[in-house]
Amino acid sequence: MGEWFEGKLADVCASVDYGLTASASDIPVGPKFLRITDIVGSSFDWAHVPFVPATGKDTEKYKLYSGDIVIARTGATTGESRYIIDPPNAVFASYLVRLKINDKNDPRFIGYWLKSPAFKNYLQGVLGDKSAQPNASASTMANAPIRIPATRGEQVRISAILGLLDDKIEANRRMNATLEAMAQAIFRDWFVDFGPTHRKQEGATDPVQIMGGVTQNAEDAARLADLFPDAFGNDGLPQVWEMGTLSDLVELNPKEPLKKGTVAPYTDMASLPTAGPTTAAPLLRAFSSGMRFRNGDALIARITPCLENGKSAYVDFLPDDKSVGWGSTEFIVLRSKPPVPSPFAYLIVRHPEFRERAIQSMTGTSGRQRAQADTLANFRISKARPEVYSGFADIIRPMFEMIRANAIQNQTLAETRDLLLPRLMSGEISFKDAEAAA
Repeated sequence: MGEWFEGKLADVCASVDYGLTASASDIPVGPKFLRITDIVGSSFDWAHVPFVPATGKDTEKYKLYSGDIVIARTGATTGESRYIIDPPNAVFASYLVRLKINDKNDPRFIGYWLKSPAFKNYLQGVLGDKSAQPNASASTMANAPIRIPATRGEQVRISAILGLLDDKIEANRRMNATLEAMAQAIFRDWFVDFGPTHRKQEGATDPVQIMGGVTQNAEDAARLADLFPDAFGNDGLPQVWEMGTLSDLVELNPKEPLKKGTVAPYTDMASLPTAGPTTAAPLLRAFSSGMRFRNGDALIARITPCLENGKSAYVDFLPDDKSVGWGSTEFIVLRSKPPVPSPFAYLIVRHPEFRERAIQSMTGTSGRQRAQADTLANFRISKARPEVYSGFADIIRPMFEMIRANAIQNQTLAETRDLLLPRLMSGEISFKDAEAAA
């Protein structure tokens, strides 16, 4: 690399700003309202960010643009940051600080620098042992010493290498979101709206049309179409189907033998994703007490605000299907009962009507209410013949296999990025070697 610039973080910023003080709303009453909880974690999705009834003046003042960087300034995640790319109409909350980078420097490069050991070590030294409520002011963060390539061109080359990895991670994340949305749509069409039976009753004869295009293979479509009756019973369900409860199809909090003191994979609420599979390597801890699960189980948060934020996961990180993992008592475990395929429990967990029921089932004090497993067990749900669930498995299992493959690849890509980042920032590795690794 060429020359280096040494100074303060403030020297590369055009402005350092505090955010809007207001309350978020799930109702679309204004722009999106980016908060600390939204930027923390490996994945980020504007779809999960709430709204805020901001005035036109406030929207203009706190509006986020591509190239902005936001940093958490309080709480356990002080210093966590997010580089903004193609945001919707959005503003940022008061517990975030926004950096606008000046024209002499590459904003994405500075975004990566904020994730480097140099900035993290500085912040740790400033925070010390503020265990009660860590916080750092905007001026404190802007005072961080910085040593970076002096030219924007070299910064762009570095951010392009790291960005190549992050762009692939984002592409995989979007693909997984699409695959899950497809699986959810099929789940709803078959078991909630009874689409195939409706289409038969309306006169459809083409198997591909009857099955809503879930497969373009005429033979597969015909086999699936034969699983559905062509009329409804007096109860409004497809003939020979019946109404039941969730506990008929899914076991809640299944009992698993795990001796006290046994070292086993552990996961907690903080590591539970908003959606998708849990593929990251878990911690190994000696079992004391907690919820136990196997691969294929679904986890759903049972406390506020985690449940309201959509915390749930499909377990897919254990070494094999016989292994038992364990974790926080603050989530409920759901396991499909054969012949119901394992992803069925996860799709139930992500189903809006079920999540609404979970929120309504909460009891306890206002700050720490919990969803109740016995109430969720009585959730009303249609029951099909066993062969319908087998056909459903044939359609959605390949989707979940692809989701898992993408999630594992993203883990590898993130590890590669995190390995290259400090070495590129310090000049320890050459561009050529970094490009080869990427």
